[in-house]
Amino acid sequence: MGVFSALTTAVSGMQAQSYALENISGNIANSRTAGFKRVDTTFSDLVPDSALNRQLSGSVTAYSQATNSIQGDLTSTRIDTNAAINGDGFFVVDQRLSGLGSNTQFSNSNLYTRRGDFDFDANGYLVNGAGYYLKGLKIDTVTGQLVGTQPEVLRITKEQFPAKATTSIEYRANIPAKPGTNNANSNPTVAGSELLNPAGFTSNPLSTTQGGTGLVIGSEITAFLNQSIPGGSVTVYDSLGKATSVELRWAKTTNAAAGPPATVDTWNLFVAENTGATGGATAYRNTNTSVTFGPTGQLTAPATGNITLPTMTIAGTTITGVQVTTGGNGLTQNGDVSGQIDARSIRQDGYTAGTLDRTSVSADGQVIGTFSNGQVVALAQLSVARFNADNALKRLDGGAFEETIESGPPIIGLGTSQLIGGNIEQSNTDIADEFSKMIVTQQAYSANTKVITTAQEMLRDVISIIR
Repeated sequence: MGVFSALTTAVSGMQAQSYALENISGNIANSRTAGFKRVDTTFSDLVPDSALNRQLSGSVTAYSQATNSIQGDLTSTRIDTNAAINGDGFFVVDQRLSGLGSNTQFSNSNLYTRRGDFDFDANGYLVNGAGYYLKGLKIDTVTGQLVGTQPEVLRITKEQFPAKATTSIEYRANIPAKPGTNNANSNPTVAGSELLNPAGFTSNPLSTTQGGTGLVIGSEITAFLNQSIPGGSVTVYDSLGKATSVELRWAKTTNAAAGPPATVDTWNLFVAENTGATGGATAYRNTNTSVTFGPTGQLTAPATGNITLPTMTIAGTTITGVQVTTGGNGLTQNGDVSGQIDARSIRQDGYTAGTLDRTSVSADGQVIGTFSNGQVVALAQLSVARFNADNALKRLDGGAFEETIESGPPIIGLGTSQLIGGNIEQSNTDIADEFSKMIVTQQAYSANTKVITTAQEMLRDVISIIR
């Protein structure tokens, strides 16, 4: 029986080494397959139950050993929609069953892959080279909040991004204590020459809180320009995305240094409504807010630091509900030898309508859309799943995996991992290592064939005894 047992044991050894060679062959064949995880082979001895002093070394069987938790090298592709996971985790994907476009039907099952060579198909779905569709959560572009709680196949279409009317103009500037108006420069020794003098205007351009009409008409443009200084301009948008330029001008109306009745430095902000106006048509409109500064140059009024622009029509575009926000300390009055306003920041929050130009993937797994109107908005959150036992997942075609009882349920979230956009993860197969294992496997297989040859000779000798 010993010789026959040796034969069967040698056969089991050949089968085990053949199994190992098959895995080595597959690993080498997929050495350039994106996201591929090599399969190693582990051997286990099979020992028959026998007395302590009659124990045998036994035969052998081979098992697969997954390497799902071993990361492959990351390679740059410069394709914005490609992504690689640097760390633990798998992309959540799905398979298409039937249909096209918006009528595409999916299997509605979560599969998992490290293959991140995703790109848009003709219908706006993100699909990788193996045909798996990326899943995640949509993001509301207005509120920035996630839509839903369960991952769904992402579809990002090139729909128009709606326009947003300007509601706020962020204004950060220093106003000179003595404005360098044309009048002040022409009469530097005349007290109050830097102030806006309402006496020279029919319509009295002072704010209504100061007893004026708050208007500058066309026939008074030259006089007004000589008694005010430019405050900068900014392009704003109405609700349809129509753009118009808002020109600001500042005029100082009281000077605390001149003494009573003035106790603070007061300024008025004007908006150009029609710089080409003539006669009695309105050219500039006062915001009707007295802007005052204390002795240290800090803004004292308005208390909120915000100035509401009047509703007006500029070049055919109506602007309404727009506030100039200074943040309280963003607007100061300090000495400046130039006599001009030093505008550090003039930004507004509106924009025209736009279309999607490009998408990319951020480090925290968001699909970021860049639109033709300059807006950069998060469109979706990719779903990344982690498992307590990555190597217990069931392998499927195309570098995908399926959850098993042994792997445990998925834990959705990046954890400490990061997504690297414009990259893909390569196979974790090491060709040199596989060749080394191939040599060892070949030698082990040959050794088992030698055992069979020896057993055959021994059996022939036994048979020849009875001849």
